Amino acid sequence: MTVLVLTSEQDVTADLVVDRLNSTGIPVVRLDPADLPGEVALSGEYAHGAFHGYLSVGGRVVGMDGLRSVWVRRPGVPGARAAAPSGWLSEEASQAFYGMLRGTGARWMNHPDAAARARHKPWQLHLAQRSRLPVPPTLITTFPQAARDFARRFPDLVVKPVSGSHPQEPPRVVPTSRVAPDVDFAAVAFGPTLLQRRVDKRADIRLTVVGHRVLAARKAVAPDAHPDDIDVRFAPSAEPWRPADVSPRLAEAVHRYLREAELTYGAFDFAEDADGIWWFLECNQSGQFGFVEMDTGQPIARSVADWLAGEGPPTQSDPHDPQGVVHVAP
Repeated sequence: MTVLVLTSEQDVTADLVVDRLNSTGIPVVRLDPADLPGEVALSGEYAHGAFHGYLSVGGRVVGMDGLRSVWVRRPGVPGARAAAPSGWLSEEASQAFYGMLRGTGARWMNHPDAAARARHKPWQLHLAQRSRLPVPPTLITTFPQAARDFARRFPDLVVKPVSGSHPQEPPRVVPTSRVAPDVDFAAVAFGPTLLQRRVDKRADIRLTVVGHRVLAARKAVAPDAHPDDIDVRFAPSAEPWRPADVSPRLAEAVHRYLREAELTYGAFDFAEDADGIWWFLECNQSGQFGFVEMDTGQPIARSVADWLAGEGPPTQSDPHDPQGVVHVAP
């Protein structure tokens, strides 16, 4: 049985997992749907009440009925690298590719339907509240007056994109930024704007859940850090990521979140305040983990590889399984 990894050609995070699978003798096929048609080819036959499907990449052919699991890491858009790309071709290739894979008995990390839904930031905030995770007061609006009223109630705000990366090629990351105290907010009328009360944080938290396993890392904020350096991805810091302990209550909450979202993998970002409260910021259904593993030595890649190599039906996170939750002491 083969593990199928869907991601771009240059993906160090995927490399870590593929290397682990190779070392344990689990067959792996890695491809980017952007190479269909071309480097990637497919065929599926529906006849006599049965389906027989095949994928080919780099001269290697694998039967879809022989897929153990599918890891949807960071795949490109089907048809994007075709000789004559078009929106029509991408839709045709996407329907054929993912439509066939949906008919297999493979385990998904994460299922494309669940992953697409999980990207919506407003839904993440709603789900975090339902899961009893602390969420900073947040407003998404195109009403300037609503933004002004919100700023009066919460004078210290940050602004961040609703959708994530800017859709240019290559994608551009839009950082979270602090809102100037004298801003007028008239510009929010031109597009949905996400405003959030700034957490006066003492640390950033990256909590990674793989099936039953929970691994958290903490990056302390330097005492002399500038309060405008909001986004940990861009803030200058010599502090490393260190393993962090996860309380049973928080572990139960993130498991509840993933069950509701129908995800088997999630990379949660939290901001830790002076009282030790972890405020939910977002959950990335395909978030990076290599940078955390390099600093902490936490076995995240091994956990992903072990889940992909597993047999049987996909398991949902279970906070009541004492063997499944990994609490790593700081």
